[in-house]
Amino acid sequence: MPRYPALDPDVTAIPGSLFSKLGHKLAAWTGELYPLHIGDTWMEPPEGCRMEDLTVAEYPGLHRYTTVHGHRPLLDAITDRISTVQGVPTSPADVLVTAGATGGLSALLRTLCSPGDEVLLLAPFWPLMRSATLAMGGRPVPVPFFETARDAASAIAAVDAHRTERTVAVYWNTPHNPTGRVIPPEWLEALTVWARKHDLWVIADEVYEHYRWSGDHVYGRALAPERTFSAHSFSKAYGMTGNRCGYVVGPAPVMSAVRRVTTNTFYCAPRASQIAALRALAGPGDTWAAEAATRYEALGRAAAERLKVAPPMGSTFLFVDVADVLDARGLDGLLFDLADEGVFVAPGPAFGPYPHHIRVCFTAAEPAIVQRGVDRLATRLGR
Repeated sequence: MPRYPALDPDVTAIPGSLFSKLGHKLAAWTGELYPLHIGDTWMEPPEGCRMEDLTVAEYPGLHRYTTVHGHRPLLDAITDRISTVQGVPTSPADVLVTAGATGGLSALLRTLCSPGDEVLLLAPFWPLMRSATLAMGGRPVPVPFFETARDAASAIAAVDAHRTERTVAVYWNTPHNPTGRVIPPEWLEALTVWARKHDLWVIADEVYEHYRWSGDHVYGRALAPERTFSAHSFSKAYGMTGNRCGYVVGPAPVMSAVRRVTTNTFYCAPRASQIAALRALAGPGDTWAAEAATRYEALGRAAAERLKVAPPMGSTFLFVDVADVLDARGLDGLLFDLADEGVFVAPGPAFGPYPHHIRVCFTAAEPAIVQRGVDRLATRLGR
């Protein structure tokens, strides 16, 4: 047990930033910046759904707490939408508005995991899921998946090879960050049957649900609502990353326990952010997301063509194998060389055991800037 001046080793093992090695270069760069490293959008939220559109006159108490559960009109709107979209009867008791999907997933992990319990992460995975599992006392277990699974049977073989008596949950995200793939419905159905057989929880991260161009997306709760939690994000859906507002949906008895965790961590998501989210759900958000999806698809295809990789099926990312251009310095050498040209990408090891990969986001800056950055990257890769 840590005593002064020692710290918990699980916490000290958590990286402070995916990009800390290049932070000084990023801070010092003075030319045109090509921020291909971070999952964001250059697009502002829908008109009428921005902070500048909210006033105290229209929303008395705008700067006060909401209930820890969430702003009731927003809860009702989410409940209606989820019931329709997922095809699962849903009540407000099944929903919790959170400080971003990240806050919701962290609280969920704290609720499901006793110290040392294991969570299987289909890899490559969203990096903060590994960190959050560690921070909440669990043990993240990377499961190399997207490069090994070829069908439902091999998908099950991949996860079962990593299951132990300490395994309590399996996590996936689709449409996928970082590969841009969409997990086929028959694979998800098989994984759900497997999770039920072994009495495991399912955590389905669906924050990129609006951005899919090929393949079919199946919501996890539609397959096993009694054991599945789905995470959703107004950040990714409607360009509201700075608002820190999302939500988690799951079985009501467990969600009651998750609320006890969030009450004693971030307490509640910002009221102004929840109101902006509510306004987006009233109609402008869907129009915005449809336009964004069209633009994102074109950008993703162009970036993939320039980098000579398969086009993304969804999300806003490409996961690129760069093994053929690495020298004795390894991946760090390539990252530093790119940074010297103002090009920043995310390192593959942040997403699991991928020392020869980089992740490229094609939406974090205006399209012309992204295109120039991708061109510089492709040139550096000899493509």
